[in-house]
Amino acid sequence: MVYFLTWGAVLGLASGCAPGPLLVLVISETLRYDVRAGIKVALAPVITDLPIILFAHLVLSNLSDHQSILGVISLVGGCFVVYMAYENLRAEYLEPDLTDNRPRSLMKGMWANMLSPHPYLFWISVGAPLLNKAISTSPAASIAFLGGFYALLVGSKVLLAILVGRSKSFLQGAVYRNIMRLLGLLLGVLALLLFRDGLDLLGVL
Repeated sequence: MVYFLTWGAVLGLASGCAPGPLLVLVISETLRYDVRAGIKVALAPVITDLPIILFAHLVLSNLSDHQSILGVISLVGGCFVVYMAYENLRAEYLEPDLTDNRPRSLMKGMWANMLSPHPYLFWISVGAPLLNKAISTSPAASIAFLGGFYALLVGSKVLLAILVGRSKSFLQGAVYRNIMRLLGLLLGVLALLLFRDGLDLLGVL
């Protein structure tokens, strides 16, 4: 259970801090309105991810007897995690768009998350395979994975909104860059594990 909780937390933190439409929107809403608006955006994945998770889980469950397909999916997941690691390692700072003056922060966050390819790619290639493995281990393991993932995914964005609300210079500071680089290295480790699982399923190892 600790294994799934750890990787759920690492993936949640990396996804929560990685540059992307939702993170930029968290910052934009915080700067334009207040911290509460940024927090509303941060909560959007909790609402919009459920259909994506169910779809990915059902698809992969039906492929449980097709080891080669699961191996390919694991390799694709490894490539996606490498991309996430690269994005984290090269992150410097974010430039929020402050041109839109309309409210409805939660709704904007939901649309930003639903229209972004990242959650779909993540859950199909990385999240659902790990979730399925957790489910096969025990119900507690699956709860630990999802709990760790969303606690850190949402929590990191909420923390960023609070930091931005108090100090706008945080986005250009060394703390942000160092956190992103550490997460990039952790994602690199996870990518190697996914590559190993994929090659094992394909019978290469």
